Formats: sequence, C-alpha cells, structure tokens
Amino acid sequence: MSHDPEEPSRLRSSSELPLDRPLVEKAFVESTAEEPIPAEILSRRICDFDLRIEGRPLEKLIERFRAELTARGITRLQPRFYLSDEWGVPEGTVAIGIPFYLADPELVRVQAQHGGLVEGDGAEDILRYLRHEMGHVVNYAYRLHATEEWTSLFGPMSRPYAETYRVVPFSTDFVRHLPGGYAQKHPDEDWAETFAVWMTPELDWRALYGDSPGALAKLEYCERAFPSINARDPEITDTQIDDEVGAIRTTLQEYYGATVLGAVSIPHSLDGDLQVIFARRAASAPTDTKRSGDAALLLRRQQDSLVRSVYRWTGVEPALLYQLVQHLAERARAMGISYALDERDPILVELSGFLTALGMNYAYTGKFIAS
Repeated sequence: MSHDPEEPSRLRSSSELPLDRPLVEKAFVESTAEEPIPAEILSRRICDFDLRIEGRPLEKLIERFRAELTARGITRLQPRFYLSDEWGVPEGTVAIGIPFYLADPELVRVQAQHGGLVEGDGAEDILRYLRHEMGHVVNYAYRLHATEEWTSLFGPMSRPYAETYRVVPFSTDFVRHLPGGYAQKHPDEDWAETFAVWMTPELDWRALYGDSPGALAKLEYCERAFPSINARDPEITDTQIDDEVGAIRTTLQEYYGATVLGAVSIPHSLDGDLQVIFARRAASAPTDTKRSGDAALLLRRQQDSLVRSVYRWTGVEPALLYQLVQHLAERARAMGISYALDERDPILVELSGFLTALGMNYAYTGKFIAS
C-alpha cells in the first residue's frame, strides 16, 4: 500500500481494506517509515478520523478472539471492546480499550514514527494483547483478587503500582508473554500475563514452564479454577468507559507531543564501542569486494527492531531506548562511520548484544554505564 501521489495528505480508510488482509501492513510501515507525516494529518483531531471497530479488520480479529473465549468455556462474561488512547481495562469494568491507531494502517505508521513502540504489531500480536487485557476483565468481573488463594499466588492488589520496575530476567516465578517482563510489574499484571499464557490456543504451557515452579503453580491455578468460574455469572458487568476515541479531541500533534522522554545521561565513551563494532566488521571483508553502508542510516532504519528486542528482555522503557539508539545514530553520523554491507547481519547481532548490556545496566543502576 502506498500514498496516492495526487492525494499526499489523505489517510486511506480502513473500510477500503478487505477484511482478510493483514491488519497491519509491515511492508507498508517499513517502506514508508522515513517519509514525514504531512502536517495536515498531524493537525487533525483524533475524534475527527473515521475510526471504528465495526466493519473493519479489527472486527474479524475480535470475532476470532471471542471464539477463543468460547473454546475455553468463557461464555457468561462478555467484554465490550472500544477504541481508546491505549490498551487497558478501566478497573471495575469489563471493557477493553484498544489503541485507536490500530483501526487504520496509516495511523500505525504515525504511531511508529512519532510514538515509537507499536503495541499490536500484526494480528497475532494484537491477540496477545487481547488475551492479556481479558485477564484483567476476568479478575475484576469475578473479584479473584479478593480471594485468599489468588493473593497467596500473585500478591495483594493493594501493592503500589509503579510505572518503573526492575525485571529479573528469566525468573522462574513468572511467565513471559508481553515484552518487558511485564508480569513482574504488579500482581494484577502477573495474573493477566498468566491468564494470557493459559488461554493461548495450542500452547503446551506445562512443557514450557515445567522447570519454572512458581510460574507453573499460577498456570495450574488457572486450569483448576476456571471450571467453577465459568459456571457462575460475573459479579461485575459494568462497561462504562472514559476516553473513547470519539471523545479524544486532541490533535495527533498534541497527542504525541505530550509524550515526554525521560532525561538520560549517555556517556561519550560509547563512541569508542560504536567504532569497534562497525570497524571490526568492516575490516573483515576483502578490500576488493567491500561495499560500504552508512552506520547512522542503519541504526535509524533498524531502531524499531532494536528497541523492541531490548525492551522485551530488559524491561527498560522504549522511550529511553529510542533516545539511546538515536544518540548512537547521531554519533555515527558525526564520526562518519561506515561498514561493509555484506556484514550487516553480524553487525546487527553485535548491536543487539551491546544495547541489551546497556539496558541491563540501566535497569539495575539507573545509568547506561555503571560508575
């Protein structure tokens, strides 16, 4: 999919897309990632876009998700799905908010370019988020968090909800589902992640977590508890919501401009590491066959993949990781670093390891370079 050259500012309506096409066109997002978003698009209010679930690819995806619920015997609890500013379930409701940008492929590109992380990178990824949010719905609807067994396994719901948390990589007490070690954030998220893994079709979670006793005990709780849960009506059925897409009167520019990146100190000593990563690979190619690429351009083009990968395994906020990769790209540009094109893949492997090490330093010390 590409822009019509005669209509450069027009967003193509999702209603023009066949429902059997992928929800998010990765090739489109990648091929147009560096094309600036027209100012007339960014100046439009979110409520003025024709964004809805009905009759769009999201509707068929939600139908598929409802079929998953039925297969698990979850028929008495019917969540409401709506477009909002982010993923979430307002506490005390059974309503699932879906990020508005997932209702239109071109708004996904706006999110990728201005918001960074796309939470729902394709149909399968969106289903992962839906399973997670359904965990919150089940928790609130049946007040599982008020029971002694739930609390003994996951912890008290009253525990402070901190946006910043320290991930213990590969902890045997938690499942791994959404990126960033999300189960370790709060008991409510631990439950939602556990439920999502338990609910995933055709996943042999007993084999997957057989050597993780803490995580396995939580999954076994799901298996044991749901026959009785499914046999009774939910206590909570409220679908009252805030921030539905039709009420979001901020413009795209205002929406993304409100994202404040945390201040982070990036040491100049990383210049040397960056030079080593690219220089070593450049030197490995025979001189007569060497074709060079721009290191800064490589970092910019691969920043989404690099940030997603590091975030998944370290839990460091994507906003900070984007700052780090953008800093490295700027330093590579300033130093005029190039690399051998046929060594691109090994370079990306080294960059991933390098950034992950920096991310773990930040997770445990609050700095990319521990002093």
